[in-house]
Amino acid sequence: MFALLILDVQVGLVHAADPPWRCAQLLANINALMEKARRAGAPIFLARHIGPEGSPIGPGSPLTELAPELRLAGGEQVFEKHRPNAFAMTGLAERLRAAGASGVVITGMKTEYCVDSSCRAARDLGFAAVLVADAHSCTDTPQLTAAQIVAHHNATLAGPFCQLVEARDWEFAAAPG
Repeated sequence: MFALLILDVQVGLVHAADPPWRCAQLLANINALMEKARRAGAPIFLARHIGPEGSPIGPGSPLTELAPELRLAGGEQVFEKHRPNAFAMTGLAERLRAAGASGVVITGMKTEYCVDSSCRAARDLGFAAVLVADAHSCTDTPQLTAAQIVAHHNATLAGPFCQLVEARDWEFAAAPG
């Protein structure tokens, strides 16, 4: 069974002065994937990135709250992380296994940091990893546009680190039971 992992879809990123590329599509695709996961009985995990004390995204900052555009139903597992890799010091791997998940469908932000790190770590930890090509995003950098960053990571991660799918094409298998 696959679980859905949503990385850092937080107020501080979604509502930043420079919002993520294709933000409306990103949110719509993640909401659609959450609905598919719920229908199949697949677990949903949402990571909130928390920075050091005193930083804009430090503990207790409203910028670390989940974006209100996410259509949560109450059964999701929300956890905090302090590193780009969602598995580092969070107990996520153990929680996925306890939920019966052998794979993880990865979405969220930011492509070049947390999405990349978590895709690579999932495979290293023995999980089948799926990256949803149109459900992760970032912002432009001085070197590359967000579109280029997303395209590069989709091409680089597909194959050795994950299966690449479009949101409309992914279906969660019904949970046994």
